[in-house]
Amino acid sequence: MKKQAFKMLARINKVIFPSLGKRQIDMSKAKKWQLAIIGWRYYITKNSLN
Repeated sequence: MKKQAFKMLARINKVIFPSLGKRQIDMSKAKKWQLAIIGWRYYITKNSLN
């Protein structure tokens, strides 16, 4: 059940949040909100794959 919820969140994240990797954002120069989006997407993706 938990894994299915994370898979659904991963699909929603893909649609809603921008892909910062395609924009080639430099991690050392990223703003706080960009780092928060990267961290959130990483957390959801990691848990949906486990």
